[in-house]
Amino acid sequence: MADKSKKVAIITRHAVSNYGSVLQAYALQSAIKSLGFDCEIIDYIREDEDYKNIADTLVKRSAWNKNVLTRLIYKSIQAPEYIRMGRAFEKYRKELLCESGRRYASLKELKQDPPAADMYCTGSDQVWGAIGNDETDGAYFLDFAPKGKKKIAYAASFGKTDINDKNTNKIKKYLDAYDFLTVREKSAAQLIQNIGINNVRQVLDPTLLLDKNQWSKLIKEEIRDRYVLLYQLHSNPQMDSYAKSFAQKAGLKLIRLTPLFHRIFKSGKAVYLPDISGFLSYIKNAEYMITDSFHGTAFAINFNTQFIDILPGETKTRNQSILELTGLTNRVLNSYEDYSFINSKIDFTKANEIIAEKRVESINILKNMLEG
Repeated sequence: MADKSKKVAIITRHAVSNYGSVLQAYALQSAIKSLGFDCEIIDYIREDEDYKNIADTLVKRSAWNKNVLTRLIYKSIQAPEYIRMGRAFEKYRKELLCESGRRYASLKELKQDPPAADMYCTGSDQVWGAIGNDETDGAYFLDFAPKGKKKIAYAASFGKTDINDKNTNKIKKYLDAYDFLTVREKSAAQLIQNIGINNVRQVLDPTLLLDKNQWSKLIKEEIRDRYVLLYQLHSNPQMDSYAKSFAQKAGLKLIRLTPLFHRIFKSGKAVYLPDISGFLSYIKNAEYMITDSFHGTAFAINFNTQFIDILPGETKTRNQSILELTGLTNRVLNSYEDYSFINSKIDFTKANEIIAEKRVESINILKNMLEG
């Protein structure tokens, strides 16, 4: 039996200015509460991931990192955009998430004053890969949790298919300290098994723990229009051109969802920084959705929206994993000359059955981890 007095503290990438980041945190929080536990999201935001500092972080990895002048030009252009976007997502988090009373900026701060809880949970998304300038961040491995407290991971991800050899021993030590381990991708389970840990299971991304009816409760107004939706995270001129041509051939308008102001000038009618209701409504009501986003793909499947998936380079394993699970790998675009998806519609019957079955299984695994 769940004990409502027991509190779970989740650490995850909740504060990235990205719809998927916020919604996966909300979904896991909701699932844990539905199982009868108190729950909060640890408000951990690294200095280099704080939206006020993102331009400083990114310029170091860019071609603009040549000298003081070029860095200044980059930051003067980019900083206002990231601050505007960061403030919007900060508002969305306050509306949806039960965050800890204190904000933490480092593992050191977490160790000095860990949030009080009965158990600690590493949440989903790319928590175990490189973050900022670090190959790993011990905070996301619960290295701050007080001794003797239960440590679990739900649908954690490395965001890649290999581990740097020099980090293998450190990661193994971190993972050995968990009481229960679950991951989001098959590739993540394989990585963990390859370093000698076998008690790991694959579960659904948190956003799939809630069904389309539960997500629809966050929609204030349904979009009443016919359109092709473009939700694009990675810069890709070919994807832009393809979406424009696809919409023309389908006889529909193209709508681009974007939290980035500079992308409003690209193909399609831009919907800039929609709120959570708008984000979900545009996906739910699209005639077709073209996306390179893992969570875009997950929501399209959940809402039974016709979609085309463009795999995003080195992070494509995330998309591939959910497509393989649901038997929808044929929705991957392999040629920018292929418009056959216009007339090749998805029958979601089998995918819905698989997700429903895996949802029950994943919730039961989460329940057993919390109660075990």
